[in-house]
Amino acid sequence: MEVTVIGVAGGTGSGKSTLVKRLQEAFKGDDVSTLCHDYYYKAHTELTYEERTKLNYDHPQAFDTDMLVEHVRALKNNVPIEHPVYSFVDHNRLPEKVLVKPSRVLIIDGILIFENKELRDLMDIKVFVDTDADIRLARRILRDVCDRGRTMQSVISQYTGTVKPMHEEFVEPSKKYADVIIPEGGFNSVAVAMLIQNIRSLIEGR
Repeated sequence: MEVTVIGVAGGTGSGKSTLVKRLQEAFKGDDVSTLCHDYYYKAHTELTYEERTKLNYDHPQAFDTDMLVEHVRALKNNVPIEHPVYSFVDHNRLPEKVLVKPSRVLIIDGILIFENKELRDLMDIKVFVDTDADIRLARRILRDVCDRGRTMQSVISQYTGTVKPMHEEFVEPSKKYADVIIPEGGFNSVAVAMLIQNIRSLIEGR
């Protein structure tokens, strides 16, 4: 079975998850699997919780991208993998793992997945979700406060301290590697429909 790999990148709160959901719904019958770069945050059991909260989670070195590359290669070769599980509440990996079986469509998403050439070269289609910074910040505040138990002050402090600088240094420049740029991500129905058709054509041509 040939595996079509789709990369979905973009800044924090850009709408990547919504786009991935739309793609999952479109290719349900074709068996879709997903991997998120966030699963691959490095474990830091040697640090205290307070120390972990101060780490820069928006730098490429925060991720075990080598493991993700290894897992994508395995899935492309029709070999199942077990991806790690990360807790954004504890800022650390959890003991359990999640089994992912090979499928016709593999979707990878994350803010920095285009920054790494080895990972980038494994993708058949690279999509960048482009959304205004103020909208992304508002979405991040809502997500981190409501879903991850963070205070608004800590979210804004992290955004200005590391998220925004890292976006400008690593995420935004990686947009040049995209095959498709979608403003507003999954909320852009016209662009999503065109992308789905493009993916279908690629699958049928294999």
